[in-house]
Amino acid sequence: MLKPAEQTPLTALRLAELAAEAGLPAGVLNVLPGYGETAGQAIGRHAGIDVVSFTGSTEVGAYFLKYASESNLKPVGLEMGGKSPFIVLEDAEITDDLIANAVSAACWNGGQNCSANMRQIVHAKVKDVFLGKVLESIRALKVGDPLDPATQMGSMISEEHQRRVLGYIAKGEKEGARILQGSAKPLDRAGYYVAPTVFDEVAPGMTIAREEIFGPVLGVIPATSFEEALKIATDTDYGLHATIFTKDIDRALYLARRLPCGTVSINKFTEGDVKTPFGGYRKSGSLARDNGAEALDQYLQTKTIWINVTPPS
Repeated sequence: MLKPAEQTPLTALRLAELAAEAGLPAGVLNVLPGYGETAGQAIGRHAGIDVVSFTGSTEVGAYFLKYASESNLKPVGLEMGGKSPFIVLEDAEITDDLIANAVSAACWNGGQNCSANMRQIVHAKVKDVFLGKVLESIRALKVGDPLDPATQMGSMISEEHQRRVLGYIAKGEKEGARILQGSAKPLDRAGYYVAPTVFDEVAPGMTIAREEIFGPVLGVIPATSFEEALKIATDTDYGLHATIFTKDIDRALYLARRLPCGTVSINKFTEGDVKTPFGGYRKSGSLARDNGAEALDQYLQTKTIWINVTPPS
């Protein structure tokens, strides 16, 4: 059974149509649109459902754990939110490729991506060059109709979410971060658009550095050493993804081993592909993983069968 988010049910329904056209027997794939508090809760509490795999917010993931605890104790696989760091060490060359990855990490899909790298921890030695090039790239982004092939970033998923993202931008400015590009006001066009926004002088304790925004916001946190970058990166409740840019593979692997997150990409922002497991630590997920052979584990149980064989007389 598949329950899509209430804001985006059409692709899942189309998937069911295609499955039926391809000959999948009736009942093998069931798509159940609905609201979380009704359809979602019914799935979580249903005694006839043996396991649930959920992708979404940390808040809703906690509800599924609650539903399971109050019903049949079904296993719940969770892939939830993130506050992932994008780390640029002092030896990194600030190339166009690095900048493209930095902007994509924060603004891909309008920032509506669980593994978005909004916390960009940049060594003070290269921060000014980094910010200058990021601003050029952000200002060149074409924001508009997602059906236009030239569009690089569309709108937020709903008016409610647009208000939420703008609220975070306003809070960031109020707490002392400096907006270099963008605004806490909606773009003046039809739809729920938010301008790609760049913050400088973000402190690790600010709200925008601790809570998932899920919007096109890139915040730069300066670091003065390798050790400080690691300390800032690990100071989070989440643990989904991280990106590291450096020429020193030893330091990259040192960081990768110590970052408490499920996926670390070095010198490129990527979640991997269908062959590699993807999931989080801490409030970003459970032991379950998406993708890779490991994705099957959450749907399997181990059974032991002992047979006592009487020796022939």
